[in-house]
Amino acid sequence: MSKKTLLIIGAGIEACEGIKIAKEMNLELIVVDGNPTAPGFKYADTPIVISTYDGPQIAEKAAELVLKGKTIDGVIAMCSDVPLSVACVADKLKLPGLSIESAHLVADKLLMKQRLLQMDIPIPAFAAIDSLLALNELAAKWGYPFIIKPVDSRGARGVQLIESETQLASAFYQAQKESPTQRVMVEEYLTGPQVSTETLIDDGTCYTLGFSDRNYEWLPRTKPYMIENGGDSPSHLSDNEQGQITTTVEAAAKALGISSGVAKGDMVLTPSGAKVIEIAGRLSGGYFSTTQIPLATGVNFIEQAIKLALGQRLKTEDVTPKHQRAVAIRYLDLNPGVVNQVHHIEEAAQSDGVELLSVFIQPGDTIQALANHTLRSGFVISTGATKDEAIHRANASLAKIEVEYRHG
Repeated sequence: MSKKTLLIIGAGIEACEGIKIAKEMNLELIVVDGNPTAPGFKYADTPIVISTYDGPQIAEKAAELVLKGKTIDGVIAMCSDVPLSVACVADKLKLPGLSIESAHLVADKLLMKQRLLQMDIPIPAFAAIDSLLALNELAAKWGYPFIIKPVDSRGARGVQLIESETQLASAFYQAQKESPTQRVMVEEYLTGPQVSTETLIDDGTCYTLGFSDRNYEWLPRTKPYMIENGGDSPSHLSDNEQGQITTTVEAAAKALGISSGVAKGDMVLTPSGAKVIEIAGRLSGGYFSTTQIPLATGVNFIEQAIKLALGQRLKTEDVTPKHQRAVAIRYLDLNPGVVNQVHHIEEAAQSDGVELLSVFIQPGDTIQALANHTLRSGFVISTGATKDEAIHRANASLAKIEVEYRHG
């Protein structure tokens, strides 16, 4: 039997873990990325240099390959937030995956909220804002605090917690600048524990295997920016509370038309119950799907997502957690400045319980104050006998790393 061929969109450093799994599944790989030196290309049988955001061009190139005799059996984004690109290819080649309509809903936060509201899924209050005047009027009506964000950006770019009138002008223009379409929205600020989820959906049947408590301990000093310092599992929430979140996120995915594939959820357990901040119709970044979920559950999440992309049904035994292991991810916390040297990375990586450590900075780089998730300097993923031990090991590992700054 001939190899099946998978088209993977995204070949950045985070994608490599997932691409390696696809390679281990004995698949032929067509890999697409806009960066000709993207590290994931080394696993590609057919590399294609096209921007991951250019869905129509990727679809045209894929169709050309099919006309030349290449069979393409599935398409998936690997740790890249490009649902429209995946949908374009799936639609063009009649492959399993997100519909164009669902891709638009998950790529546009305003459309998403409108659909979830229409389908009676619990969400924060929200409103579109088309001018600074409109924002001032809404602030007078709502009061503080609330969240402002671009309608169609990613990586927490332009997302800010608004606590006073003095922030309105700068926050509006920054959110507008971070939106490719210059559209801005506001949301009610929800109080309560935040949770990241990740769900495999097989013809409407949901398997929520990813469930991690999000850590916002940096918020008091990163405000107005909403910078997360990782997450950890198993959750501290009760079984009943976890059940509320799981039920809500799975209903939200179905409301957005995700009947086959992956749904990533950003959730809050408020005093009035679980609510949806956002749903993404893709594999998560941050090594959640590639590393954290497999460590926590023993399930190869990426392998199962690839099977769905290829139109294969999932076996219950393959998506049943084999264990519940404590896992934590924490990010490197550094002062702004120009890097001269970074010391003790190897020692940190060899610390007890460390499963994966990556430092993104090198001599000559400028560390900026944290304003979005893309500016973080490195991370560690650790395991332990308990959640507290996993967190302690992560922090202890990062504490070994020393950054020497340039002066003058």
